[in-house]
Amino acid sequence: MSGLLAGKTALVAGVANRWSIAYSIAAAFRREGATLLLTYQGERVRGQVEELGAELGAARVLNCDVTNDAELEALVAVLQAEFPKLDAVVHSIAFANKEDLSRPFSETSRDGYLLSQNVSAYSLVAMSRALAPLMSEGGAILTLTYLGATRVVENYNVMGVAKAALEACVRYLAAELGSQNIRVNAISAGPIKTASARGIKDFSKVLDAVAAHAPLKRNCDPAEVADTAVFLASSLGRGVTGNTIFVDAGFQIMGL
Repeated sequence: MSGLLAGKTALVAGVANRWSIAYSIAAAFRREGATLLLTYQGERVRGQVEELGAELGAARVLNCDVTNDAELEALVAVLQAEFPKLDAVVHSIAFANKEDLSRPFSETSRDGYLLSQNVSAYSLVAMSRALAPLMSEGGAILTLTYLGATRVVENYNVMGVAKAALEACVRYLAAELGSQNIRVNAISAGPIKTASARGIKDFSKVLDAVAAHAPLKRNCDPAEVADTAVFLASSLGRGVTGNTIFVDAGFQIMGL
């Protein structure tokens, strides 16, 4: 592949480290010629994300807590001043309290439930509302989901419910923003060894089960997810919106 995103500007939210899916997507976007913008949340991670941004050749690394409307407004102001248009947005953000992932779902705390929904699902709505006006020539908004949104995955619990809400948000946003030529899609990645995945109890058993039962007899690779993101962000994906695309070695088709 060469230059599929040349002349496009892409913002990626959620790059935490070199092993995150968002990092792989950002690297693939740069490989394909996009002007890359990254966001981070708070001073605690600023240095780390700035280092990754330099490594990736990002044009800007900007602070933005997506649960804070004032910070979203500040992000938009910077983008309006420095970049003529925005073509792609990647939302790779999710969070749940560790205790709400490890105990029975019926014991999820009210505050924990609302936190996971706010960070993992509503933030896509907030980002889309803030950034869609900058996508003056249309473009693509992408988010990351998981099979636990539609099937019960042991120990995924409150995050599965948040991902279900996220996928519903994708459909409603796609219907609303389509008239502006903005496409909204989700990528349902198979289990990948990321820092966030390690917070799920017995995650190694999930990896083993997928490798044993998926049609391709293996787990997926972050680069495969990233290449799907390139497709969706490029003109090759111009007719695709409102969809959840699985990149999981085919595991989602299997029954018993």
